[in-house]
Parts: sequence; structure tokens; C-alpha cells
Amino acid sequence: MWAGGGVGSPRRGPAPAPTDDLFARKLRQPARPPLTPHTFEPRPTRGPLVRSGSDAGEARPPTPASPRARAHSHEEASRPAAPPARFFSDPLALLGLPAEEPEPEFPPVPEPRCFAHYDVQSLLFDWSPRPRGPGAQAEASSGTPAAAQDQTASSDLLLEAPGFVSELGGEGELGLGGPVSPPVPPSLPNAAVSVLEEPQNRTSAYSLEHADLGAGYYRKYFYGKEHQNFFGLDEALGPVAVSLRREEKDSSGGGTLHSYRIIVRTTQLRTLRGTISEDALPPGPPRGLSPRKLLEHVAPRLSPTCLRLGSASPKVPRTLLTLDEQVLSFQRKVGILYCRAGQGSEEEMYNNQEAGPAFMQFLTLLGDVVRLKGFESYRAQLDTKTDSTGTHSLYTTYQDHEIMFHVSTMLPYTPNNQQQLLRKRHIGNDIVTIVFQEPGSKPFCPTTIRSHFQHIFLVVRAEAPCTPHTSYRVAVSRTQDTPAFGPALPPGGGPFAANADFRALLLAKALNGEQAAGHARQFHAMATRTRQQYLQDLATNEVTTTSLDSASRFGLPSLGGRRRAAPRGPGAELQAAGALVWGVRAAPGARGAAGAEAGSSDGAEVPCLLGISAEALVLVAPRDGRVVFNCSCRDVLAWTFSEQRLDLYYGRGEAITLRFDGPPGQAVGEVVARLQLVSRGCETRELALPRDGQGRLGFEVDAAGFITHVERFTFAETTGLRPGARLLRVCGQTVPSLGPEAAAQLLRSAPKVCVTVLPPDDSGRPRRSFSELYTLSLQEPSRRGAAEPVQDEAPAEALLPDTKQLLQVCLNDSGGPPGPGDLVEERTEFLHSQNPPSPSSSLSDEAPVLPNTTPDLLLATTAKPAAPSEGRETPLTQDGPGSPGGFEDKDEPAPELRASFLPRTLSLRNSISKIMSEAGSETLEDEWQSISEIASTCNTILESLSREGQPILESGDAKGTPKSDAEPEPSSLSEKVSHLESMLRKLQDDLQKEKADRAALEEEVRSLRHNNRRLQAESESAATRLLLASKQLGSLATDLA
Repeated sequence: MWAGGGVGSPRRGPAPAPTDDLFARKLRQPARPPLTPHTFEPRPTRGPLVRSGSDAGEARPPTPASPRARAHSHEEASRPAAPPARFFSDPLALLGLPAEEPEPEFPPVPEPRCFAHYDVQSLLFDWSPRPRGPGAQAEASSGTPAAAQDQTASSDLLLEAPGFVSELGGEGELGLGGPVSPPVPPSLPNAAVSVLEEPQNRTSAYSLEHADLGAGYYRKYFYGKEHQNFFGLDEALGPVAVSLRREEKDSSGGGTLHSYRIIVRTTQLRTLRGTISEDALPPGPPRGLSPRKLLEHVAPRLSPTCLRLGSASPKVPRTLLTLDEQVLSFQRKVGILYCRAGQGSEEEMYNNQEAGPAFMQFLTLLGDVVRLKGFESYRAQLDTKTDSTGTHSLYTTYQDHEIMFHVSTMLPYTPNNQQQLLRKRHIGNDIVTIVFQEPGSKPFCPTTIRSHFQHIFLVVRAEAPCTPHTSYRVAVSRTQDTPAFGPALPPGGGPFAANADFRALLLAKALNGEQAAGHARQFHAMATRTRQQYLQDLATNEVTTTSLDSASRFGLPSLGGRRRAAPRGPGAELQAAGALVWGVRAAPGARGAAGAEAGSSDGAEVPCLLGISAEALVLVAPRDGRVVFNCSCRDVLAWTFSEQRLDLYYGRGEAITLRFDGPPGQAVGEVVARLQLVSRGCETRELALPRDGQGRLGFEVDAAGFITHVERFTFAETTGLRPGARLLRVCGQTVPSLGPEAAAQLLRSAPKVCVTVLPPDDSGRPRRSFSELYTLSLQEPSRRGAAEPVQDEAPAEALLPDTKQLLQVCLNDSGGPPGPGDLVEERTEFLHSQNPPSPSSSLSDEAPVLPNTTPDLLLATTAKPAAPSEGRETPLTQDGPGSPGGFEDKDEPAPELRASFLPRTLSLRNSISKIMSEAGSETLEDEWQSISEIASTCNTILESLSREGQPILESGDAKGTPKSDAEPEPSSLSEKVSHLESMLRKLQDDLQKEKADRAALEEEVRSLRHNNRRLQAESESAATRLLLASKQLGSLATDLA
């Protein structure tokens, strides 16, 4: 540089000798190049590395954008790199301080606001879809964060590969704010939520995800019913198909409710489906709104002049069915590759001619080996006539899906052919491939498989095969444009025992993987082309000349028969059963008074669309099109709101924070009004609880956060705290995030205790969510129909006081109210489908009634301490010790007494089961309630007797003082059991009598019907004779004339 006299060199000649003098070295540095004037032309951004030809992995430098930039391009080598643009816009970055991230914007809310969406993908319908460039994400992108997409991990099962994402276990489910633990029944995974207007119940341990269940909307509400179809070519949207139908429904007040069901289909794979109430529309003529006026209100961006009425050909509804339901398929094919020990390449796996014992054990667990010739079920392109694709295959069914496996060892083998094209022809065209590995095989690498269709690889490795301790480990590899899918794998991918649960998990993983791969760019483009062809054919060949403008002139019937008498006014759309939408910024956990995050370490807000229907509440991220949060409306416990924010509590007391935009209080008021209609939650209360002179708060709370006791004349009672209330937040943190021990420590040590309380219901019972009640019903042995095992080794003295109190409460020994040592009976009843909804906690007639998916009655007992003690805030569990004054008997049970009670116990249990089975659905509501109460009481007594098998000392005293020796305990207890048996026998006799009366009544009805038919026949015969007589009289009069 020095000898060459480079640009900026201070002098010419030989280079000077190196020196350690820093001042001399500073002077010898090249002079600073002249400053280049700043241009405001945008700098071209460097794109990602593109692999193409010989330039693979090489990024080309951007070309200078202007002549001025080209004139100074020779200085780029010596000029230091320009600082990022944010240094000029953010002065904090120049000082080395962390830059302030801009707040996320609120997502745009779909118009109109009063439209009730049917499913999740209708919320994401876009009237102006962005063009998809070569490097753009798919329209329905995976929804996986960049950190998860760039994840590259390896294990002894799976190697990392470019273009693929590895799932080795422990990833969890993608939720609001990051990965969350997988939900337990009855809650649904986020990816499994589809339909919002109707209940979507979880019927198995593993849910099917990424399924567009709303595709059956046209078949359910339009096909075979009177409706109108309009087709056209819009300049911005392309071919469009619109279906309209008007519904009428009787309301509870005696009037008629009118609504319009609408479907708008464009070339994008998302379809607008939903309902709009006629009361939410502007007033129209007496005959109702015309199709043009309706579409102008619902779809203002759709050009009404391009639409024409569809033809009356039967091809039109069939084509619309095919168009909508092309995403629904209940027949799947899955490939299975066999990898022996020491193998790892594609050629080695395809050339395995025979299956080993471990592989056959795995296939037997997975499905049934069937003979292909003459096979009549789903064959997955296998030959069932000439055995050209093998003689046998593997077939199974799972959750209404038929699955045919393309097993490599069952497909034809071609000797001296490394590629095995007859096998690869089928397995290479399968989207999901299971790679079975024997112990000792090499890790699988997805790049060894050369196929354009295989997007999902489920790697299964057997451990200790062909032994009683056989287990499997699982790893998943998917392409980067395929969204994540469940079920989530545990850390390490297992091990899983070789049982039916592992089979269900693997089949659900395969079905969900194929459904998720439909969002990949390749399959998304194929589906879009097919949809465009269907719409183009309808808009070109299946239309009439009748337009929306000429509807009245050409006799097109109006959508309305007769307009409502008077509109209900604002807020009528809140009664809809579908999902209403608001734009929010959501974050996990509840915010404190200062707005800090309390339930999560990451308080970042995510722009979301909030959808609330009659059945579910969802948060959808419009950027990547995935559900980040969902819960049933029956799980909503309470809410705390201000002008622009709402804290929502659900489930076991978890919380999310929603921030709204727009005029203060408007959106929050709408959401609160909607929640009051669709849920049984209520507003919380914020209480500041001071301590008394002894440092006590004056109340007791159990481990779940329920207030069990409040002392009289304390600050807690003065502030309004009552037994049955529920603590949702303690000192700014939610109770589930704290845990029982941390919550108790805060209540003991915090100088000032601020709590968020959920008040009890009107009857004083604590409020629980549907999920909690469902869990309680599963934990109660009497509801499962199984008796608890006899605990011979358990000490009897710990069970005696509880059993005695159960007898006192259930048999009503004392006429007065239960004492402080008694058990408090807490009964929670579910809503029956026959009961009318209450105006304060349910929807109007338009909303569907919640299904009765749990037992009618749940009986839980909770122990209350006898006297208050210090540290009332210490959590007390339900299985804690009894009252201090309770009676304890430390004698061992007598064997002869246990033997004497066992036959009576079994006899009484059989009687209960027989009566309940004979009752069925023919009994009246009050009788069924009595049966349930008696059965619950008897089962509680019998379980206690089966556990203890010893006499129970009876007393009307709450403290359990033993009675005198004049009255023997066993005989008294036998009398009570006999009394119960007599009551059950009487109830059985009453049921038999009712059946006999009902049979007699039915016989009488049949007799009356027979007599009615006989009288009708006689009247017809008399009419015939009268007609003949009149004709004869007429002819006679004619002859006489």
C-alpha cells in the first residue's frame, strides 16, 4: 500500500520500519477520505442467501442506486461501514443505551363489526390479499416464531438438516407469550380450535389439529335448503362466489328473530362464513333488505355489479360442496420405512427385503395386516385386483379416519435395483413418513430422502424390542414452511410403553402432520389453483343474466318476508351465537396497579384478534394466522376492567391481559356485555386487607384459594370478604402462578395485602370453572362406578371423625344447623339442556344451549376447622385434620363386624345400581334428582364403611361426644342401613307403579286412537251413503219433472 501510493497515503517511497510508538503509528495512518453527501434514496437490503447454480450460498452486493453513489463507489473499501438507520432516529442508541422498541399496533378489525363469524379462519378472511412473492411466506403460514423455525438440534434418532425443523421433545405448545404446557381435557389445543359458533368437544386424549371443520358450513345450513348463490369476476378479488340465506327463529318473548347466513368465497383458501342479525342492520323496506343492500353492508369491498344470480342447475350446489369440502378428507396414507441396525441411508432402507421381529411387533401395534386382493375399504392407490403392489398391507382406523400404510417391506421388491422404484413410487408420494429404527441404527437425516412430497418424518426407535419391557422413543422432522403440530412430545421424546396410548399418540401425530403440511407453500399453491378453477367455472358457465340491480325487475325474491316491527337498538349483535371480533394487544398474566406483568416473566404484548362466541373465547394472531389462546366460555371465572384494559381470569385462576384501542370504555364495555351474556363469570373486587394488632388478617383460605372462614368483627369482614369467595390475585400475582406455599408466605409476611377476590354466587357457593368441575367429577369414584379399595393398612383413627360427620350431615341426625366441626356440603349443578337460560348468565334464543357433558350432580365435601387459630392465612387442604374437639377411636376394627357389614354393603350397592339403571330417562326430573341425592349419600356411607369396616359412634353433638352404653352402636347403624334399604325399595316400587300407570295410559291412548279411526271410517261411509242417496233423489226428481 505504501509503495504503490494508494489512495490517501501521506507520502511515497518505501514503507517505513515498524515502530512501537503509538503517536508515530497514528500519524502514519491513511488520511480520512472526504465525506460523501448523504442521499435520501433507500439503500437496497440484502436478502437471504439464495442457492442457485454456481452462486450457491453467495450473496451479491447491491448495485449503487444513483450516479452520485457510483462516483464514490471506489471509496467503499476504505470507508467504514455506515451505522444502522436506527442510530439516526434513536438518540439513546448513540449513547449506548438500549433502544426503545415501538409499541405494537392494534390489528385492524374485520368489517362489519356486527358480523358473527362461524369459525376461526373466517376471522382471518382478507378482502385485499397480498401477492405472494417467491420468498414470501405462505398465506396460512406456520405461525412458528423465527427462533423455532431456525432451531437445529440433533440426537441419536435425528440429525439436523437445512430446511427442516427438528422436534426432539419438550417443546410444548405454542401459546400467548411463547411455549406453554399442553392442555388437558376438556380443554383443546390451540391448533385444534376451528368452529366457534358450535361446541367443539374434546372426545379423546389427543385432538386432531389444523382441520378446517368449518368447511361443512354450506352442507349444514345451505345445501338442500332455500338459498341464493351469486357468482362473478371482481376486478380486485378475481372470481367470487357468494351464498345467502335468511333464517327465522322463534324467540322466548313470542316474536320472531331473523338473521342472514352468508358465505363469501374468493381465490384465497380462507372463506368468510357467519351470521348477521337483522336487528343489527339499518332499517329497510317492509319486505326486508335486498341482496344488494345486504352485501353493501357486509362486504363493502365487493363490487355488486359483477355478481350474477347462479343457475338453478343441480350442478351448482354440488360444485359448491366440492369446493368447500376439498380440505376435508377422512382417508389418509402414511409411508413406513424400515431401518435396520447400522443403516441410515435411503437406499439401505428401501432395500430391506424382509421385516425383522422388532419391526413386525411395531406393525402389529400400529394396525392390522389385510389381504389386498378383494379389499373394499380405502386402498391408497394399491392394487386390490392383481396383487401388482403386493399381497398384504397395513390398515387401521382412528377417530373416523381410514389410514392405509405403505410399508416398505410389504411393497414389491426388485432385485439388483438400488432405487427400488416400485416402493418409492408409493412411499415417496406420501406426505408423512414413519421411519422405524432398530436399536443400533444410525441417526436419520431428512436430506437423505429425495422427494418433493415428503414433508413430515416421524422417527421411531424401539428399545428392548420383543420383550415385556418394549418401549419407543419419537422424534419429528418437518419442513420450515410446515407449522408445528401436536401432540407435544415429552422431553427426550419418550420413552413410551408399547400400548394403545402410544398407538393413539403416533396416529394423531401422523394425521396432524399431514393436515399441517397443507399449509406449506407447495400444497397451498396446488389448493389455490384448484379453488380458482372451480370459481372460474362457476362464474363463467353457471350464471344467469339476473344481476343484483335488476333483482326486483326480474322477480328475484327479496331475502326478507316481513320486516321486524321495531329494531332492538344498539347492542342487538351481542346476542349472536357466532364470534364477534375486537382488535386487542394481549399478554399473559394479569397486570398490577402499575401495569407491570404479574403472571409472566415476559410482558410483551401481542397484537391479536379477540373473538368471543357463545361457546369459546379465542385470540388469533393475524400476522401468522394461528390461535395463540383459547378457552371455553364456561371456563371464564371473572374479569377486572378499566377504560382501555381488561384482565380476564379463567380455568384455575389463570389470567390474561387485554388492551383495547379506540374511544375510552367503548370496546371494553362491549366485551364485558358480551361476557355477561355468554359466561357465568362476574366482575372481581379489589380489596386492601390491613392486619389487626396481632398481625392477623382474620380469614382462612385453602390451597385452591377459596375462603373457608372469616372471623367476626375483623377488617376482612368489614371490607366485604365472605366465606365461599375465591382469591384470584395476591399482591399483584395470580394464585396459580404463585402456588399454595408462596401465596401463604405472602399472606403471612406482606406488610400490606392487596387481593383480587371473586365473590361467591347468589347461593353462597364458591365459583368454579367447567374444567375444575370436570376434574372433580373424574376424581370421584362413585361417579366412575368403581368402589375404592379397602385400605387395611391405613390407621382407622384418622378416618373416624370424617365418617361420623358424613353420617351426621347425610342422615340429618341433628335438626339444627351443622356446627363448626361438621362438614360443609358443597353441591354444584350443571346447566341442563332442558332448562331455559337465565337472562344474566346465558344467551338469548339465538345462542345454543350448553351440552350436558358431565354428571348432573357433583357432591364434594370440605372440612372446616372447629375454632379459629393464629395464622388464619395459612392454606388448609381438604384432606387435613379434623376439628380439634373431634372424637378419635384408636381401637382396631373387629373382623366379625367387618364380615357382617360386607354383605349388607354389597347388597345395598347393587340395589342402588339397579334402581338407577331402571330409572333411565323415563323418570321425572324431581324423581331423578331424588335418586341422585340418595345414591350420592349411600355411596358416601358405603365407601366410608368399606374403608373402615367398624362401628361409628353416634351423637347429635358437633364435637363428637360418645353416646351412653344403653344404645348399642352396631344395631343403631344397622337400623339406619335398613331404613335406607326400605327407602330404596319404596322408591323402586313407586317407579314400577309409575311404569304400570304409564303403560295403562299408553294403552288407553291406543284405544282412543283405534276408536277415532273407527269413527272416522264410519263417518266416511255415512258420507258416501248420503252422497249416493242425494244422487238417487236427484235422478228421481228429474224423472218426475
